[in-house]
Amino acid sequence: MSATEVTHAGSAEESPAKPANEPTSELDVSSRWTVRRVGTLLAPALIFLGIREFGLLVLTWMAAVTDRSVTEALRSWDGQWFLAIAEGGYEGVPQGLVDAFGQRSAETPLAFFPGYPTIVRLFAGVDGAGGIGLVSASFTVTIVSGVVCSYALARMGQHIRGGSRRTGLILVALFAATPMSIVLSMAYSEAMFCALAAWSLVGVLERRWILAGVCCALAGLVRSTGAALVLAIGLAVIVAIVRRRDGWRPWVGGMIAPVGLLGYLGWVAARTGEWDGWFALQERGWGTGFDGGVATVRFSLEALADARSVLEVTTVGLIVVALVLLVVGFVRKVEWPLMVYAATVLAMDLCANGLMNSKARLMLPAFTLLIPVALALAKRKPSTTLLTLCALVVAGSWFGAYSITSWGYAI
Repeated sequence: MSATEVTHAGSAEESPAKPANEPTSELDVSSRWTVRRVGTLLAPALIFLGIREFGLLVLTWMAAVTDRSVTEALRSWDGQWFLAIAEGGYEGVPQGLVDAFGQRSAETPLAFFPGYPTIVRLFAGVDGAGGIGLVSASFTVTIVSGVVCSYALARMGQHIRGGSRRTGLILVALFAATPMSIVLSMAYSEAMFCALAAWSLVGVLERRWILAGVCCALAGLVRSTGAALVLAIGLAVIVAIVRRRDGWRPWVGGMIAPVGLLGYLGWVAARTGEWDGWFALQERGWGTGFDGGVATVRFSLEALADARSVLEVTTVGLIVVALVLLVVGFVRKVEWPLMVYAATVLAMDLCANGLMNSKARLMLPAFTLLIPVALALAKRKPSTTLLTLCALVVAGSWFGAYSITSWGYAI
């Protein structure tokens, strides 16, 4: 049997071998290349959506056990605020929605950034006929944002030191499987922010400064975590300017980057009559302020001492893991803008008091912490990598489902 026959034949019973001198048709070659290219193109989306679908299946099971509605669970807590703002604007939020202390003022809704609810409102078409509804629109925007983020992470994995396409796809899987990745399926703003942040950081790695600046500016309209992105982009821009790289582009990207965040904070300051209006709202309504990490340390010690709940003990474990990954990232010399971004996200989360139950969720945007894990798994045997990812998917899916079904407090 010739080499050609070995390549194209399966078994004698299944398909007869082609003669060695018979050329492969152009249609066959074109089909194989098309399938390969389509598979390559869709891989990040399929990995992300597949893992998130498994997470929703676990959520459905746990919701049935706890007699909860899946839809209600996916739009609970902050999701109610985002949906209310999307429907009626900041002035139209129902009075029944209150802050963590059960209080409410005219300015309370301003604590939530406008980016996500604005896109949900536009997509739902609430001002015209033929809209799909706010809840469906919110889930759609969240899922699409997650897919967009997956492509940025896949690309990021190829640009980092020692990276590859395989590293990028593993990074996508790790992101989709993180313990609080349930919010990537909820009416929450994390997915949209992560998509914009990831593409902004890709812009830095590729020295596409306009992309980095525009995505950073948009991210600043979605979450306050945009401050971490502004810092990382700003420092990268300064380095590029000092080294006289890329001409005028770093200047423009650097000027664009903080516009969204500073613009919204300035608008809230004008509405409240306080220069630190947004921060004051966070302090009054949710007890959130900078304390250098004192509250986080106290919470961690108390949770470990009396083991009050699975969620709290696991949250402490996740904090420790995040800090370890941060150190490993610097030791492994992951590109410094990515690590500066992750370090700042962690600092904003862990050095603030307020709702301790939200610590794990607020660490989700620090997705660049997963890079050392992706690099390590990319060097392992495929079977080892697959088993590890499967274990993480199961554990993360359970924890996320538990947090919005069995756990009775806000996340």
